[in-house]
Amino acid sequence: MEDVTAGFIGFGLIGGSIARAMKLRLTNTHIIAFNYYQDRPNTNLEMALEDGTIDLISTDLAKDFCQCDIIFLCCPVLTNIQYLKELKSIIKPTCIITDVGSVKGNIHTAVQELNMNPYFIGGHPMAGSEKTGYAHSSAVILENAYYVLTPSEQVEQSKIDFLYNLVKTIGSLPLIIDADEHDDVVAAISHVPHLIASSLVNMVKQSDDPDEKMRLLAAGGFKDITRIASSSPIMWQNICLTNTKSIQKFLERYIATLTDFDKALSDCDETALYDFFETAREYRDNIPTKKVGMLKQVYEVYLDIFDETGAIATIATILASNNISIKNIGIIHNREFEEGVLRIEFYDEEASLAAVTLLEKYRYNIYKRK
Repeated sequence: MEDVTAGFIGFGLIGGSIARAMKLRLTNTHIIAFNYYQDRPNTNLEMALEDGTIDLISTDLAKDFCQCDIIFLCCPVLTNIQYLKELKSIIKPTCIITDVGSVKGNIHTAVQELNMNPYFIGGHPMAGSEKTGYAHSSAVILENAYYVLTPSEQVEQSKIDFLYNLVKTIGSLPLIIDADEHDDVVAAISHVPHLIASSLVNMVKQSDDPDEKMRLLAAGGFKDITRIASSSPIMWQNICLTNTKSIQKFLERYIATLTDFDKALSDCDETALYDFFETAREYRDNIPTKKVGMLKQVYEVYLDIFDETGAIATIATILASNNISIKNIGIIHNREFEEGVLRIEFYDEEASLAAVTLLEKYRYNIYKRK
């Protein structure tokens, strides 16, 4: 892991975070980042050069990337594929090319067509933030996050071992799986859930009356389970267009589940209805909570407060005076399935844990989510 030269094409949140982690944890790492603007400065790269994360801003792939031991493609999938074509004739035989995309099928197909299998290992760090760009990158984002690797056929084991150990060294949890299996997994645990969340929101919107009573009463549980519907429409449009087959496969299974449930309702099948909820409850309660998964985790605390003037301001002051930043705060008016009057959301787990400890010292009654 010493004297590694790494090239980056695309340098936003994820690319920047990987580069920061490499600089932090590896000895004598030399990082080159490509300025694809060519005719004008790249603000992200200028910032990274100034803070020492990168060592060179390149405008010539052939000249600068021929020396790279590993190249990270951190652009959108179709753009990454275009750069594969440019890199094919300039990389050295020992070079590893990897990407950070959330869909693997398209780029593996392109690698196969370009006969670049000996060089390519797909990558998907399951980490991120609601904020984008290099300015919000951090080595911490990758810590304890699963980092899926999808090696191509013909790639040497030594290259797989190198990238596997690199991922471990930067603090992530490497997991090697087949590219097609990867796309099925993310379709089931991320892509289809986004479709379901958006469908639920649209169903309520279309069913609401002119007074919008449904929207008024939708706080609490409904807003929590549909939180992911607030993600970027453009990003999810692109994901649906690039992972279509896997999404359709699991969407059909979900529709079949709803059909079975509808039949159980029509038949007043008490056993089927109970089993449906019990199976889901048991499986869900055994999903790990500590490691970072595909869907972004929400760090939130629920607590009781007295209905008096300045109650929320008092809590905000307690947290602010201890340098704990609040992402969102508000009263829950619909608490049919919720405990706690006040919901506070934080930016990270460290802040949420510190807030719980602090507020308990002030004898607030805290409700912790599983």
